[in-house]
Amino acid sequence: MAKIAFILLCHKDPEAIIQQAERLTAVGDYMAIHFDARAKPEHFAQIKAALKDNPNVTFSRKRIKCGWGAWSLVQATLYALEAAVEAFPRATHFYMLSGDCMAIKSAEYAHAFLDANDIDYIESFDYFESDWIKTGFKEERLIYRHFFNERTHKKLFYSAFNVQKKLGLTREIPQDMQIQIGSQWWCLRRRTVEWTLEFTRKRKDVMRFFKTTWIPDETFFQTLVRHLVPEKEIEARTLTFLMFSDYGMPVTFYNDHYDLLLSQDFLFARKISPEATELKDRLGKLYAEEDQSFQISNEGAGLFKFLTERGRIGRRFAPRFWETEATLGRDRELLIVVCKKWHVAKRLVDSIKHGTNIPVAEYIFNEEDTPLPDLGGIQTTLSKRHRHRRALMRMLFEYFETNRLIVCIDPGNFYLLDDFGSDRSGTRILEIDCNYTDEFLIGHSKRIGLAGEQTSEDTLQRLLPTIRNEIAFEKDRLHDAKFGSLFSIKESDSAQENAAPLANFLGVSLEKAQQIADTPHLFAD
Repeated sequence: MAKIAFILLCHKDPEAIIQQAERLTAVGDYMAIHFDARAKPEHFAQIKAALKDNPNVTFSRKRIKCGWGAWSLVQATLYALEAAVEAFPRATHFYMLSGDCMAIKSAEYAHAFLDANDIDYIESFDYFESDWIKTGFKEERLIYRHFFNERTHKKLFYSAFNVQKKLGLTREIPQDMQIQIGSQWWCLRRRTVEWTLEFTRKRKDVMRFFKTTWIPDETFFQTLVRHLVPEKEIEARTLTFLMFSDYGMPVTFYNDHYDLLLSQDFLFARKISPEATELKDRLGKLYAEEDQSFQISNEGAGLFKFLTERGRIGRRFAPRFWETEATLGRDRELLIVVCKKWHVAKRLVDSIKHGTNIPVAEYIFNEEDTPLPDLGGIQTTLSKRHRHRRALMRMLFEYFETNRLIVCIDPGNFYLLDDFGSDRSGTRILEIDCNYTDEFLIGHSKRIGLAGEQTSEDTLQRLLPTIRNEIAFEKDRLHDAKFGSLFSIKESDSAQENAAPLANFLGVSLEKAQQIADTPHLFAD
């Protein structure tokens, strides 16, 4: 059975560190602690005194001052690993933690999870091919030597970098190493850790290289594990649930995140707010509990993205260079059907197509498998369709040899409506105003990844008001935009009442519009 030796790097909050060590070792697991030498000596003394009689806790033999982005973080980890390997011969796995991490599964679950697969868990992606680094230095982290800490000695850091760059003082990456990058929160098997420590003693050239790279905690273990362990024995993921804001800062979890955290497919979470005392207490007790079942829905990242995007809808105030004067055409008319219930819009436009012969392109900006003709590749992916939307529409007009075209758009894609509505072509918009049951909204949340099949009923009930508010926001935004030709049909109205706005939208007779409005089961779910 798996036994975990936790590698804990910490620098503050001694009471929390003591509690964390006691909770994680109470069920038979182990912990090796490196407490930053930069921290207060009395805090370290407090931790040592509280844990000195715990046989499942050990400390790094050497403590060093740690700095963000510096080699010291890797060296501190190696010191703690060496202590753990020596002190805990029965440990099967070594799990990297920080003082802000807490278990979101029971020890029983974690041990069974690790026993199920004989693999290492570490994010490790090709440094140059992946997009793990979004902005800032990339190859500069490696090919130049970084002797100073960027945060504490910013002027020296950039002066040294600029001198090397000006003089062309680059260096080679060790030829037999394929540099990898990923999160520092890994879980490795004992054999892998022993191989890694042996490698550090033998390959001084590699050690010298990484000691002067920038942010080596994102590359050192990731690269060595890929170098030493067969690919089939590595899963490139972390078992610690963490998310980042748009500004690159870790998302902090609070008391009301308990159910969300337990439903994620991870063993630990980072980072827990120091003020979230209720959450820390509940999670602390959880690790020692037995016979716990966990419903894994794994919607956390998608839900966070959805919620943080609300109220921050961006707009583009100038056309991209390839769209300059790229009008759809003054003599063309684009008819846009806007509806959250895609199946309802598809029923309506199918009736329109058969009743009027106006060509139809359904949700081409939302569904990649929407049938489209070959337009030279511009139609192949959703990203291309969005990026070259006006060119795509012009090509569809030309393909169908028509001056009138119907397209369906989700109301969430407001920037498309805004863009097409400002074109020189004639643009008409038909809103289909539907009723939304709880069942539909739950299904919708699952389709777009906000919830999973195992999401708890409590979570779904808390999510429903947010989704309803989002739909109401999209409706208000559509009407507040004051488009010149906006028409609405409603599920609550009769087919006869819907015929008039439909006739105005399509430019057909009231009789023809009545036939279309009478489409059987038009609003049925």
